[in-house]
Amino acid sequence: MNYENHISACDKLQSEIETYRPLNDHTLSQLRQFYRVGLTYASNALEGNTLTESETKVVLEDGLTIGGKPMKDHLEAIGHAKAYDRIYDLLENPGIQEADLLALHRLVMEGMDAGEPGQYRSKPVIITGTSYIPPGPGLVSKQMADFLEEKLPSWLKNEHPIQAAGLAHLEFVTIHPFMDGNGRTARLLMNLLLLQAGYGITLIPPILRGDYMAALRLYQEGGDKTEFLNFISTTVYESSKDWLRMVKHLQPH
Repeated sequence: MNYENHISACDKLQSEIETYRPLNDHTLSQLRQFYRVGLTYASNALEGNTLTESETKVVLEDGLTIGGKPMKDHLEAIGHAKAYDRIYDLLENPGIQEADLLALHRLVMEGMDAGEPGQYRSKPVIITGTSYIPPGPGLVSKQMADFLEEKLPSWLKNEHPIQAAGLAHLEFVTIHPFMDGNGRTARLLMNLLLLQAGYGITLIPPILRGDYMAALRLYQEGGDKTEFLNFISTTVYESSKDWLRMVKHLQPH
């Protein structure tokens, strides 16, 4: 695992994408629907959901259940898709308010028994596969307030948008404010910030789960955020190439 910083390459792609703007309603609708399935599948698969991308599409677009697959996996797909729809209502103002973040989590966890949907956790937790221990429940509310009111506005003002989105993702999962659904909510938050800055949706392919988690551990266990931010810039770059390819097809010059 040794990812390079791809922000400059992303900027070049973004400049080309800008030549196609404003995107027409048909293009916007097609892209939104494509990533509604794609992001839901990829983000849930990172957490162990067994639905394939095709099965996720059937659940979300046809309203059918998949034989032999757990009901939990279906509910995760439906909840994530609703949260994905919600981020498009939050594009006007930069950043995110606490109430909107809690609402996103509530949608992600809709219909699930685990955790306390839309509420910060009231119990201590440990995370398997790492020596990092998240802050106790008594510290979560303060750390989230510092994140949303101080750190995030500063990053959005002073950092490159990709860097700011990556830092937000990293800070959020390190606080681990909820009993469950932290990773999915963090990736939705990251994509909200990218969309607000004019970027497309970024997917973290499930095949890269090992690298993703290793980069996260490097920061949480040792304080080195470089690998994680480079990893995020790489996924933004690869996703931006796909975004541009589809825009060219949907809305040629």
